[in-house]
Amino acid sequence: MDKINKFSRLKTKKSSAHSASKIDYEARLAENGLTREQVIETERKLAKFANTMDSLVRVPFTKQGMGADAALSTIPLAGDLAGLVLTSYAFILGRQLGVPAHKMTPAVRLALIDMVVGIVPGIGTLLDIFIRPSRKTLGIVHEHLQNEYGITETIHMDRPFLHQSLEDKQQSRFGAFWRNPIVAWLYLHIPDMLGLIVIVIIGWGLWSLMSWLVSLFGKTTGFG
Repeated sequence: MDKINKFSRLKTKKSSAHSASKIDYEARLAENGLTREQVIETERKLAKFANTMDSLVRVPFTKQGMGADAALSTIPLAGDLAGLVLTSYAFILGRQLGVPAHKMTPAVRLALIDMVVGIVPGIGTLLDIFIRPSRKTLGIVHEHLQNEYGITETIHMDRPFLHQSLEDKQQSRFGAFWRNPIVAWLYLHIPDMLGLIVIVIIGWGLWSLMSWLVSLFGKTTGFG
């Protein structure tokens, strides 16, 4: 009986601690004049910007790719300066969510490095694919939101454009269909599946071309 009572008290204690933690997160949100919905909406806006700047075209099922920042870097100096100015929008959104300026320093530093490196023709554009200040900002912001407000969801930032579209569909008259987990997952991963199809087609095309060239070489030289 004592063990049962002890277990019950421990369970109650954990439940109280969990509730206190939740109340604390809500208090922090209220203190900054924010709601959970506003935070997620702003973070999704930041994710849209980061995707546009750093990973508009991505390798399927990864976050690696290239975006407008890499395209701008092909324009000597002016394009790199424009990229830096645009990236500052990500910093502004981060500050709106209450992220302290000192936490944003690594992203600001990376943006400056991106601008300097981007000046180098060719190599700068290539390195822009890997130096992604906007996505760095998004990572810093999400870590802050997780620690300060207990927001751990990532789906709205992984696929921000499709996530908002899916959310709208889920609120329509056919919402029940779009809320189905399998349907939702397939919808959010349409770009990945299309990307895989393109890769397969390109791979098949290259293989066919190589086979034809080898065959042609064999017939021409008699080694076939």
